[in-house]
Amino acid sequence: MDHGTERDAPPGHRAGPDTVPADPVTGRVPLAVVVVDRDGLVSHWSRGARRLFALSKEEAIGRPAPDLLPVSGVLPEDAEPDGAGHNDSYRSYTAHDGPGPGLESSLDGRLSYPAAGRARLTVRADDRVDVLWWAYPLVGPGPERLLVLAADADGLRRDYADGTDDSAGPAVVERIAPAFALHTDFPGADELARRLPEILPSMSVGESARIVAQVLELGYPVLEFSRHDRVPVTPDWGVPRRAERRARRERAARALAAGEPVPDELRDEAEDLEYAAVRERLEFLNEVSGAIGTSLDLSRTIVEVSRAVVPRFTDVAGTYLREQVVAGEGFPDGVPDTTTMWHRVALEHTDEPGRWDDVVPVGEAMPFPAHTPFFQCMTTGEPVLVPRITEEMGHAIASQFEKRDIRPLITGRSMLLVPLKARTVVLGFMILLRHPERPVFNDMDRVTGAELAARAGLVLDNARMYTHQENVAETLQDSMLPHIPARLAGCDIATRYLPGTLLGRVGGDWFDAVKLPGARTALVVGDVMGHGLNSAAMMGQLRTAVQTMAGLDLPPAQLLRNLDDLAQRLGDTHLATCLYAVYDPIAGELHLANAGHIPPVLVRAEDGASELIDLPTGAPIGVGGVPFESVRVPVAPGDRLVMCTDGLVEVRGEDIGVGLATLCESAAHPAASMDDACDTIIRALGAGGGRKDDVALLMARLTGIEPDAVAEWRLARDPAEVGRARAAVREQLHDWGLPKLVAPAELMVSELVTNAVRHSHARPVALRLVRADTLLCEVDDDDHELPALKSAGPGDETGRGLRVVSTLAREWGASRTGAGKTVWFELTLPARHR
Repeated sequence: MDHGTERDAPPGHRAGPDTVPADPVTGRVPLAVVVVDRDGLVSHWSRGARRLFALSKEEAIGRPAPDLLPVSGVLPEDAEPDGAGHNDSYRSYTAHDGPGPGLESSLDGRLSYPAAGRARLTVRADDRVDVLWWAYPLVGPGPERLLVLAADADGLRRDYADGTDDSAGPAVVERIAPAFALHTDFPGADELARRLPEILPSMSVGESARIVAQVLELGYPVLEFSRHDRVPVTPDWGVPRRAERRARRERAARALAAGEPVPDELRDEAEDLEYAAVRERLEFLNEVSGAIGTSLDLSRTIVEVSRAVVPRFTDVAGTYLREQVVAGEGFPDGVPDTTTMWHRVALEHTDEPGRWDDVVPVGEAMPFPAHTPFFQCMTTGEPVLVPRITEEMGHAIASQFEKRDIRPLITGRSMLLVPLKARTVVLGFMILLRHPERPVFNDMDRVTGAELAARAGLVLDNARMYTHQENVAETLQDSMLPHIPARLAGCDIATRYLPGTLLGRVGGDWFDAVKLPGARTALVVGDVMGHGLNSAAMMGQLRTAVQTMAGLDLPPAQLLRNLDDLAQRLGDTHLATCLYAVYDPIAGELHLANAGHIPPVLVRAEDGASELIDLPTGAPIGVGGVPFESVRVPVAPGDRLVMCTDGLVEVRGEDIGVGLATLCESAAHPAASMDDACDTIIRALGAGGGRKDDVALLMARLTGIEPDAVAEWRLARDPAEVGRARAAVREQLHDWGLPKLVAPAELMVSELVTNAVRHSHARPVALRLVRADTLLCEVDDDDHELPALKSAGPGDETGRGLRVVSTLAREWGASRTGAGKTVWFELTLPARHR
């Protein structure tokens, strides 16, 4: 606090051998500085305090402040000697002079604002000291609660009179400006010195620096005063009474609120009020800015905007948004009109719980008529202020709410409507209402509301654009992912796709299942490296290529070879991994090839054991010039095949082997259904959230096809074989209990066998029926030319066979094989046979 050696120099003189004459308009007296902690105990006692109150620092520190400072009462008689020779006396203070609160109100924490006063200190019966004091509450994390400054009033008057003229009497204390500097031996001294202009707003930063420098030079705190200064906290002597000051401030406040000219005698009060109001609003807007926009989630942002203004700025806040904004669609076009639907998306209020819920429920959509202030706000994009909602206006507003009387909730309240805009387009608006007992909204509130709405509109638009982009990305991703039926010939399939949550919802992971000739199914999982639209576009091209080549019934290794060549032609900017497997449910076999992908897991139905299928890894698609190999793995009915992308098993900082082991363990876990089995894997590998990569998961239960559900015949290249084929099919369908399918099956088999016998070259024609989820009929021959639908005229003798098949079959198709081609059709089984 005090610096250097204090000398008992006269007030206004430099503490040293040289003296400086008193300034003609200012003077200085030693100042007592006392700090009180939050327990009411003295934590700092300056040398000026020792001299003024006749107590040493050792005696004062840790004592209750009311016992030592100028409050009403008497110092306890058992007080310790004060080192000044007053060991046989006691000190007492008279009651506080003036109508305001005494120092005791500040000491016990009842006052949160600065105060000042005057008291008389009796050291001995014949020794009385007139004490002036100022109390400044300290706000902050430290233990200090109150800063008390005190000075000898007689010495102050004497010093001022000596330095000015004889007419300067006691009235000079009307303009006392306490100025102090606190040195580093007092905790928080630097902070208090920096806050000097804040404690005394009429003091400039330059003036503060000058005073602090002078006090540092003197070496002890001083009280500086000037007849030209006014300070916000002055003692109650010689100044207008507190009630009069309050009345002046109220008059100034009424004039400002009404927009009327402020009288000259109230100019100071008006300036103080305006300064305080502006500062409060800036603080409010700063707080609001920090409270909204903490995420890009539109729903959360809406709630944050509404809660930020209640109850500090308003008592009720209702937020309305245009339909396109709520839906996360593109930017709304055009100026709103009477047909524009506005969705009530949030409502915050300080009324009793539930009062607004039934009358004005969140989620309701409604238009607003042209004659309402709401329509004015949404079409002009400017705030609309209604100081008080009259009975007439309340009735007009209530007429929009069918069968609900909203008048009790709004009539008599002050209303401010603020538009929520982005790039000059109105996205929505907020309805702000204040209770009748609160001050009405004024022009300054209108400005504050406009600024609030501008910030909220920007945040909402950011959230809207993010939601729109998310919707677009999700739609794109969904359009690229196949819709695989849950059951295919000889297998059940379940899939999961989880977009990466950190790097966007569009990625390069995919899965697919393609129906192949011979009741077989191609199962594929792939992953284009990278994220975003480019990766998604590459993924779409590769997936389409895989479907096309699978339809050609290419062997797995050859398919990956062709896919690699295609990737090379598309460009070298992307690489991809791919796992391709062909399941033959009749042969009970998997035929697999791998291009840099993680291996699949096979769960055996016999004992529930799981294992990674040992496959040649191969290079990723796009590397070029690398051979691919395939393997065949026997499987049994009930076995499960699990294929996934690396986003499911890779964890930053861990070996991928840990994830693969967890995949094997979780895949083997018993589950009630395929969907439950997929969910078990997802949970076990922690893929529920926070992933950087996409996750594609495909699980197939290989149910197989029993031998008695398959019938095959070899037919010679003789037209007479067509009749034998019809008879064989008819007999087999009766054996399987499918008499209703005999007629269409006979007719279509007759057409396909006729074409096969006519176009085959050397090998016999093969006919096969498979009873699975559908009735499948396949006819093979050694001709590589695929048949096509033709338009047959009335005189044409050919060209009608495939037209008949296309009309009667549930589904049909043709594909090339290594030996020729296969033409097939399916018929739907009766419900009891599925």
